[in-house]
Amino acid sequence: MTDGFHLTRDGEVARLTLTRPEKMNAITYGMWSAIPDVVAEVEADPALKVLVIAGAGRHFSAGADISEFGELRTTADGAASYDKAVEGAVAALTAMRKPSVAMIRGNCIGGGCQVSVACDFRFAAEGARFGITPAKLGIVYHFESTRRLVSLVGPAHAKYFLLSGELITAVRAREIGLLNDVFPADDLETSTLAFAETLCARSQASVRGMNRIIEKIVAGQEAPDAEVEEIRSEALHGEDYAEGVAAFLARRPPRFTFR
Repeated sequence: MTDGFHLTRDGEVARLTLTRPEKMNAITYGMWSAIPDVVAEVEADPALKVLVIAGAGRHFSAGADISEFGELRTTADGAASYDKAVEGAVAALTAMRKPSVAMIRGNCIGGGCQVSVACDFRFAAEGARFGITPAKLGIVYHFESTRRLVSLVGPAHAKYFLLSGELITAVRAREIGLLNDVFPADDLETSTLAFAETLCARSQASVRGMNRIIEKIVAGQEAPDAEVEEIRSEALHGEDYAEGVAAFLARRPPRFTFR
């Protein structure tokens, strides 16, 4: 595993922890570059159903490790290479069929917020802070992350984030749609993992199929295509559908087998 990461497994839940607490879990170029491999490992493991991303210590992530910029982003080619690594990480997370959940404490800023927005769900502790700060660095945020941010919070709030670089509280982040929920700090982990277990208990054919369709809609697709029809057809003829209907009629919990 790349320095700065720690991937663990707890039953059907994978947990990726950013492990640079002395740097508020700032994300290095190596970490950005490694995220697609982490995603691929989780996607390929039939025993895993959900990925939870968290930060070690008091913070989720203060963003990209700016101390690297003087070496890695001083030329146009260097900046393009760095941006390609970031874009690859974001693309890998957003394309996951298995759901991803960001569990957030403390600062979730810049690249850290970018990672959380690339996840399917975001839960935060009271006291967490959020912001995206390219305007403080003379950087223009890349297109796909901007699109996803706009889809979550709308253009007005996205402009507030990106043009001002100001930080907002967890309560405000929930109000504008950036967060799914906010919990007292002592309850964050229990509540987040309980939600992850809920996802694990649902039909994985449904969860992954709908996750893919939603991503297509967010990307601007307006009508079903062959992939959408195949997803729905496979689900209709799958074991989970038969089990779900049988369980409903028998008034018992379903026992889904799709992996």
